[in-house]
Amino acid sequence: MTEDPRPAGSPTLEDVARAAGVSRATVSRVVNGVRNVDPVIQESVRQAVAATGYTPNRAARSLVTRRTDAIALVVSGAGDDPAPEDEAAAPHPAGPKDGDGVARHTDEPDGGAGSSFTAEVFADPFFGRVVTGVVNYLRPRGMYPVLMFAETSRARDEVVSYLRQGSADGALVVSTHADDPLPALITDAGLPAVLYARPSRPTRISYVDLAHQDGARLAAEHLLARGCRRIATITGPLDVPAGQDRLAGFRDTMARAGQPYLPLAEGRFTQESGEAAMARLLAEHPDLDGVFAANDLMAVGACHVLREHGRRVPEDVAVIGFDDSSAAAACRPPLTTVRQPVEEMAAEMARLLLDRLAGSDRAVTSVIFEPSLVVRGSA
Repeated sequence: MTEDPRPAGSPTLEDVARAAGVSRATVSRVVNGVRNVDPVIQESVRQAVAATGYTPNRAARSLVTRRTDAIALVVSGAGDDPAPEDEAAAPHPAGPKDGDGVARHTDEPDGGAGSSFTAEVFADPFFGRVVTGVVNYLRPRGMYPVLMFAETSRARDEVVSYLRQGSADGALVVSTHADDPLPALITDAGLPAVLYARPSRPTRISYVDLAHQDGARLAAEHLLARGCRRIATITGPLDVPAGQDRLAGFRDTMARAGQPYLPLAEGRFTQESGEAAMARLLAEHPDLDGVFAANDLMAVGACHVLREHGRRVPEDVAVIGFDDSSAAAACRPPLTTVRQPVEEMAAEMARLLLDRLAGSDRAVTSVIFEPSLVVRGSA
C-alpha cells in the first residue's frame, strides 16, 4: 500500500510547496496576497492549495499582512450621549456571527436610546439590503463585516478607537443624519473608509450615491403622464442630502410642466411619518390626485391613510415611492417606485474600500448610480 506523503495533521505550507514545486516562501507570498509573484506560479500554488486542502491560519496570516480581514460596517446617527443611567446607546462591535456572515452585538439592554436606534434601523428594509450587498461582496474574498452602531458621541469615539487599534481593516459607513460627525472623525484620523451617500459637509472621503434628482424626475413625469394635476409630495428629512435632492428634482420637473405650486409635508423615512404627512396633506388638499413619497415606507403609510379616507389607489390618488424595497412589493396595491440599486451600491462601497486597502487606489472618488422607474399597481 502506498503511504500518504502528507502528514497526519492538517495540510501545511510545506505540503503546498511540495505539491506546487516551489519554495515555502513563494507559497506564503501567494497565500498572503503579495502582488509581485508570477501569475503562472500563483495559479500553480492555488491549484496545490485546492489539491491539498490547505486552509491558511487567519491569526498567522494577520501577523504577516497586518490585516484582520474584518471590515466595520457602521450605521451612524448624530445623537448626543444618553443620561448616565442609560447604557443602551453605547454600541460595541458585534458579537457572534449569524448565518449571514455578519457579526452582531448581542448584549444590548432593552429600552433606551440605543435600542430605539437599532430597532429603527432593523425596521427599515434599506439597511438589510446594504448588509446583503456588503456580505455578498466580502464573503467570496474571505472577509466579513462587523456590524456597529454609532448614534452617540461615545459610540463614535469607540468606532474610531476600534479602527485605530487595528480591530478592523477599514469602515463602510451608512450615516442616517446630515449632522453626523463620524465621517470627518474617521478621515481626520487617517483611517480608510467609504461612505454610503454624499456627505452633507465637505469631507475627503470616497462615497457611492444615487442620482436622486433624476429619480424624482422619473416619478414626476410618470404622474403627469397619467393625467394627475393636483399632485403633492411627502419629502424625506430636509436636512439630509437625499431628502433635499429628491424634493429639488420633483419640484423642478413639476415647475417645468407648468405646476410651480407643490403642496408638501415632511416625513422621516418611516411608515408612521408617511401616515402623518398624508393625513396633513389630505386635510389641507382634499382634492389631490397624485402623491410622490420620497421612500417606500412613507408611500406605504400614505396608501394606508388614503384607504382609511375612502380614496382608491390608484383610481382616485396615484402613489409613487422611492427605493424599490421589499415594502414596495408587499404593499397593496404594489407600489410603483423609483429603484435605488442598494445591493449594487453597497458592493461598490466594499470594492472601493478593498482597492484602497490593497494600495491600488488611494484617491478620494465618488461613484454615482442611475435610478430607474418600476411601474406597478399604485400609479
